[in-house]
Amino acid sequence: MADRVLLLATKDTVAYRRRPGHESVATGAELLAAAGPVAAGVTAVDVISEPGWDLSPTTLLALARRVREAAASGEYGGIVLTQGVDAMAETAYLIDLVLGADAARTAIVLTGAVRALDDPDSDGPANLAGALAAASDPAVRGLGAVACAHGELHAARWVTLVDASRPDGFGSAPYGPVGRVVDGRVRLLAAPPPRPPAVHGPPEWDVVLLKTYPGINPELLASLADGGARGVVLEGTGRGNVPASLFAAIGELLDGDVPVVIASRSHHPPEDGLPADQAMAERLGAIGARGLRPEQARVALMAALGNGGDQGVDAVRDWFARL
Repeated sequence: MADRVLLLATKDTVAYRRRPGHESVATGAELLAAAGPVAAGVTAVDVISEPGWDLSPTTLLALARRVREAAASGEYGGIVLTQGVDAMAETAYLIDLVLGADAARTAIVLTGAVRALDDPDSDGPANLAGALAAASDPAVRGLGAVACAHGELHAARWVTLVDASRPDGFGSAPYGPVGRVVDGRVRLLAAPPPRPPAVHGPPEWDVVLLKTYPGINPELLASLADGGARGVVLEGTGRGNVPASLFAAIGELLDGDVPVVIASRSHHPPEDGLPADQAMAERLGAIGARGLRPEQARVALMAALGNGGDQGVDAVRDWFARL
């Protein structure tokens, strides 16, 4: 196994210098220098990308493919992707889904920063140093994609941005981090989530994430299929409850072979679906999100819909059952 590490630098806050009159963006090589000495040989490559809060589907897929191809090449023991924190959870999970068997032999680590590079309290150099250390540590191979921030490693399936203003703003409640970087080495803290089922085709991007709320107009949901949506994720309350006023629209989408996945806005979403006396939407044919937060559930539905061609409700339900 190669010990080399590939650094894919997409800029964003981790690379921004914002001092008035000296605004600039650091290259991957400059980021590497700011991170200080690293144990493994690192190849830095600059990658063009929109800001993390405005990622296009084309760029998101290109990043996932770039990481997968580098992992499959066998040239690198670890890959680090620097990115804005806004969409890091979605990027990490898409990469995790497309990795396949390469997850067993390559460490994949995403990192970024909430403070600019020239901020006196910048968290970027320390986060990058931690990510590089994790990517070069054999213990991280097999964990799947992870996000590294404030010395913690969060599994892509569970990670979420809890506080966009704090360096320790990433979490993965209720599971906690799978590891921590201590003195340049990784200390594993918990077992990673199970590897997801295989993905064979490009994701389907026309998937809508809709947050439900008391008094939501059912027409918002009913109009999605007419707008071209191939799948819908509903962010419900509690354990995944959605207003009864949406049931008719959910049924119409399912009858049209448009999968509807029910996630929860709770920070501790259930993995086993709703209790029998509450599972109205699931009895209609909606699909439980298997403990995924809404943003990860949308990425999973995109992957399931693109998994080998024209995938309808039954195929998507089977794929989610194996998550």
